[in-house]
Amino acid sequence: MPVSFSLSQEYRRTLRRAGKTACQAVAGPVLAKPPQAPAQPPRAAPRQGAAAGGRPHAGPSSAVHAAPGARRAGFEPHRRRHFVFVLLEQFSQLSFAAAIEPLRIANRMSGLELYRWTLVSQTGAPVVCSNGTRIAVDGPLGEIGHDDVVMLCAGLDVRGNTSVPILNWLRRIARRGAVVGGLCTGAHSLAMAGLLDNRRATIHWENRDSFTEDFPDIALTKTVFVIDGNRLTAAGGTASLDLMLTLINDDHGKDLANVVADQMIYAAIRTESDIQRLSIPTRIGVRHPRLSEVIARMEGQIEEPASPAELASAVGMSTRQLARLFRRYLNRSPKRYYMELRLARARNLLMQTDMSVIEVALACGFTSPSHFSKCYRAQYGTTPYRERGTQGIEDETGAEPGFDAGDDDEDDT
Repeated sequence: MPVSFSLSQEYRRTLRRAGKTACQAVAGPVLAKPPQAPAQPPRAAPRQGAAAGGRPHAGPSSAVHAAPGARRAGFEPHRRRHFVFVLLEQFSQLSFAAAIEPLRIANRMSGLELYRWTLVSQTGAPVVCSNGTRIAVDGPLGEIGHDDVVMLCAGLDVRGNTSVPILNWLRRIARRGAVVGGLCTGAHSLAMAGLLDNRRATIHWENRDSFTEDFPDIALTKTVFVIDGNRLTAAGGTASLDLMLTLINDDHGKDLANVVADQMIYAAIRTESDIQRLSIPTRIGVRHPRLSEVIARMEGQIEEPASPAELASAVGMSTRQLARLFRRYLNRSPKRYYMELRLARARNLLMQTDMSVIEVALACGFTSPSHFSKCYRAQYGTTPYRERGTQGIEDETGAEPGFDAGDDDEDDT
């Protein structure tokens, strides 16, 4: 039976009956302010915005049970929740808006203040997001309420923008059992603070390589969002939307979550098991099972590249058949395509990590730094050292991308 995207009259009447009196009666403190704490961020009045999607699912997620005030035996339309959004410099405005707008729409469609939110930065100063927009906040980091949900919003240069005071604050609220989430690259900050130890998490696919290099023991998934106890992570972009709609669904049921989705014209709502990236056939524009399998194997074997013969054998083809397949659909040889994947991975690591150029080269299957430098310059027009702004090996000859010494000399173009 298709799910209705209208808020039922019975649901509306239930919400109305609860009323604002009940809402005030049960609501706990939103920001616990000790008597003499002038640095405490002010309470934020509910702001109005727009964005989101929703989905029905059976039962509340673990995040609902993680917050003490979220434990409920049945439907409580009067319950409200407070979110504290911590904005780091160069945060992603898209992932932030996709998280805050569902709350505003839920309030509007229910006619009640079901959600409140406060924006904070380290010092209380305005924050500039990655698109250059300057965002005012309500105050600095401070104490949070017992049932508050903290969302760390990050984006570019997450390492440089995650300060020691931010890390110490995150550790302090985590010790008190707070529900803490990270949006876009926020998972990196949570991992730096030790909040993702023995947890599952996700991060934007572009930052996956640097994350796994820095935190190899954290179980990183490729899904759009992850809820693991009182830790929430969303991969950025519209993934924040899916996470927030799951929480709205948990708090107030599928009717409200679905009407929020309808308001946002958001139909393709994803679950916690959906992956971030488009499938390989969609990305390359070709639906060929063997070609897709070979590319998947290439993407999974960057540090120790497989030979063309090994790749061909794995899919039941000869190396000549594999070469013809790549030429036909991708206009390049298997070696060249593989090299481009390895160099793209290397560029991500150079731009997002503190790994040395030699370490990056080894992580991407190059045994010779000079050969890596030549291949990198042929692909991107600069050496990895110049990309980093550091001094290092400068090759004079230049070279077309190819495999390391010892590989066969098949044409690489």
